[in-house]
Amino acid sequence: MEYLKDPDAIYKASFAAIAEAIDLDTVPVQLQKIVTRLIHSCGMPEILPNLNWFGDPVTPAQNALQSSAPILVDATMVASGITERFLPVKNRIICTLNAPDTRDLAKKNSTTRSAAAIDLWLPNLDGAVVAIGNAPTALFRLLELLQEPSTPRPAAIFAFPVGFVGAAESKEALINAKLDIPHLTLRGRQGGSAFAAAAINAVALGDRQ
Repeated sequence: MEYLKDPDAIYKASFAAIAEAIDLDTVPVQLQKIVTRLIHSCGMPEILPNLNWFGDPVTPAQNALQSSAPILVDATMVASGITERFLPVKNRIICTLNAPDTRDLAKKNSTTRSAAAIDLWLPNLDGAVVAIGNAPTALFRLLELLQEPSTPRPAAIFAFPVGFVGAAESKEALINAKLDIPHLTLRGRQGGSAFAAAAINAVALGDRQ
């Protein structure tokens, strides 16, 4: 079978096709690389109109990573999708979903493990980079915590929960929360771990991509 086999040629052809398919002039310059990566992760240029951002989440996230901030993720699939060699200072990737206390905390609070896991982020949340790519309840719980003035603030939030129950609603809640925390999200049911990991990889790569 005849098909493109050279990895560099595939990479260049992919990003050239994206550049032809979308109008990046509608996107702030500092977000153009991350938007391209998100489209590359799903093969769907049509997501562009549904991307929503507040401020510039890329620059504070890059600064946070350079300062050794951790990356907090809601699912092991997000953690697995982050290319660790891209990270500037071997930043920790923290997923508390399977931590020893998560199941008991979920039972105590009558909630999901994904939501309970977010409570365990608190010791590491200040100045961290947040990537949610699975559970709407994780994003809802993060927003609940951030409504409290005493809750530490992350540097940036990249939110891509997916599904038919709560995904669209949780992202609208982030947009409407007015937290004054830079964020990037995708309206609607679409999302997933690949989106969240692609966002972090784009942030970590910076001008190297």
